[in-house]
Amino acid sequence: MHDILAEICDRKRAHVTKTKAEIPLSEQEDRAKSNSLPRGFIRALKAARAADRYGFICEIKKASPSKGLIRPDFDPASLARAYEEGGATCLSVLTDIPYFQGHNDYLVAARKACSLPVLRKDFMVDPYQVVEARALGADCILLIMAALEDSLATELEDAALGLGMDVLIEVHDKPELDRALKLKSELIGVNNRNLKTMEVSIATTLSLVPTYAATRIAVAESGLKSAEDLQKCEVAGAGCFLIGETFMREADVARAVRQLQKTGGKSP
Repeated sequence: MHDILAEICDRKRAHVTKTKAEIPLSEQEDRAKSNSLPRGFIRALKAARAADRYGFICEIKKASPSKGLIRPDFDPASLARAYEEGGATCLSVLTDIPYFQGHNDYLVAARKACSLPVLRKDFMVDPYQVVEARALGADCILLIMAALEDSLATELEDAALGLGMDVLIEVHDKPELDRALKLKSELIGVNNRNLKTMEVSIATTLSLVPTYAATRIAVAESGLKSAEDLQKCEVAGAGCFLIGETFMREADVARAVRQLQKTGGKSP
């Protein structure tokens, strides 16, 4: 079976090597220091849950490897404003170019257009990318346990925390969850999409979240399409959700977020 994640990470490492040659680490560090302070990604999610609302991490996503082009009329700034108007808690912005048609500029534009904390959604394989994320203005980074050895995951997390950013740790099975629980971040997401095969099942969240929801902030990711999906996940212990394609396919993004937020959000 073709391992898509391994292919993506191999290309990402080559991309990072090229970027390092173009923009030295020292320059990225200077940009990071001069940027505005992180907005508090985890703090925003906690506030939403304390107010009996879903913690929505709404994704700005143009395309994906499995679905191709998702939103032809793609404008990150307009989407960020629409998400904020609709009641999003945080944003997630794809910056990977070859597989998601993302770009670093999309994150910069989205964050500038709203007051929401922003996750840099990318495949982090090198500490350089963490500094680069902060230089772009990111408030949080994603660590995909399926793509990382424990030592590198720890190094990336420490780098992010040292820059004042939050970290969303992503897992999709029990061994990955066990490894994630050894890290410091409170925020652990269960990806219902197996990044090695691209198959999606909400059962992944329903089986894993109850085992850690009492001690960490649980986020359900991928394949969330209806109020019923969210309610099932909330009963399991996940009141925060990373949703991209479902919203990206809606003509009125603000209305779509608003309507789904109204369907629940009461703490289980």
